[in-house]
Parts: sequence; C-alpha cells; structure tokens
Amino acid sequence: MMRTPPLLEPRRRDVLRLAGSAAALLALGTRPFAAFAQAQTGPGGAPLKIATIGAGREGGALGTLFAKAGHPVMFSSRHPEQLTDLVAAAGPNAKAGTVADAIAFADVVLLVVPYGAVEQIGKEYGPALAQKALVMDVSNPTARSGEEIVKMVEQLGGAGLATAKLLPGAKIVRAFNAIGAGQLAGLAHREGQPVGVPIAGDDKNAVALAERLIREIGFEPVAVGGLAMGKYLNVGTPLAGVHTPDEIRQIAAKLQ
Repeated sequence: MMRTPPLLEPRRRDVLRLAGSAAALLALGTRPFAAFAQAQTGPGGAPLKIATIGAGREGGALGTLFAKAGHPVMFSSRHPEQLTDLVAAAGPNAKAGTVADAIAFADVVLLVVPYGAVEQIGKEYGPALAQKALVMDVSNPTARSGEEIVKMVEQLGGAGLATAKLLPGAKIVRAFNAIGAGQLAGLAHREGQPVGVPIAGDDKNAVALAERLIREIGFEPVAVGGLAMGKYLNVGTPLAGVHTPDEIRQIAAKLQ
C-alpha cells in the first residue's frame, strides 16, 4: 500500500475537514429541519431559540428555566410591554415580543395558553408553527376552558390529537401539562432521583429534542406513547403531579 508522504498528511486532513464542513452546510441549506433535528438531539447541544406563546405563570416559569439553562428565550403576549419584570427575572438570555415576533424568532415554541385559544393560534400561525423543529404543547383543556372546548377535545381523541388537528403539520410533543408552575423552579435539578415528566408525541425527532431540553432544565423525560396518550397528561389524570420516572412508567403501563 502506498503511504502518503508525511508533508502531505496535514493538507489531506484539511481537505477532508473542509469537505465535511461544506457537506454539512449544504445539508443544512437544503434540508434545514431534518438536519437541525438530527444535529440538536444529543445532550449538551447548541443553544436553541425558544419562544413561549403565553407568558402567564406556567409559560413564565418554563421560559425562565430555559433562559437560565443558556437558551435565548422570547416571552410573548398581546401586551409584551407588560413583561418587563418577567424578562428581568429570567436574566440576560430573555426578551419579550408579540406572538408573531416570537414565532419568527424561535426554533422551538412552547404553547402555554388557555386551550380555547389554540384554534385561533392555528388559524393565524399554523403554517409558521409547522416549520418549527418542536412545538411543546403545555396547554390543557379543563373546566375553565369551557364545556364546548372540553367536549370538542374529547371528540377529537384527547388533548394530543386535538392539538395536532388544530395545528396541522406541527411537530407536537405534550409535556409539563400537570406540574404546577409554582413547583417547577424548586423541582428542577433536585438532588437524588429527578422528577419525571411524561411526554407524548408522534414525531421521533421532536420527541428526542423535547427529551434533550427537558433534561437540560433538570427533569427526566419519560415518553409514554404517541399523541393519543396526550389525553392522560392533563390535570386530574393519574399522571398528573410529581412522580419519579419509574412511577410514571408504571402508571402509563396501566393506561395503555
């Protein structure tokens, strides 16, 4: 076998390195979302731009955890000028904007609104949300949503499938649906066994990305199935509240 002369070895390595970089850039340019999802699913990946649609207690708490974990976060509401205190508390990675601003900004969107608002969000921003690597659905249809909303969600097969119907094409993963906003900061990164977060989704890349992000803010994700299982992640279900990962697996096994 002919040996490459020593003086040429560095050049050869440089050429291979440049070729690999060029191929990676080309892949990102031609297949941005598939390449993005594959590149960002491992632990310790690059920071992602995260937007919250809704900046109430739950959206504020989750967005703050992600901002403090090093991700750029944009909180959004109809009145972003009222989010000054939240942005200040979340730290230098946080800012505020309108819903349109936040969706344009984001790689990942956290949907944290009263469930009755999801249909209108789909009508106004559905195509843009369908382009995101992940839409984390934190919204719940509860009695406060109104009887018509609850009935509609039930007819569509539960919250996971209903959200998919209202946001066609979006890569949806339900998560953080039944841990109180006031508990999140104290439970994140707790000593000993981490708190489990049941998640449900049909898109494998979106589920993997959700798992990575959930671990980065100090919880342990537990995939319990596809979006059809999303109805079990609501307040008042057996999976609601604080559980260890093993407890979630045991409870989920009885629900399937």
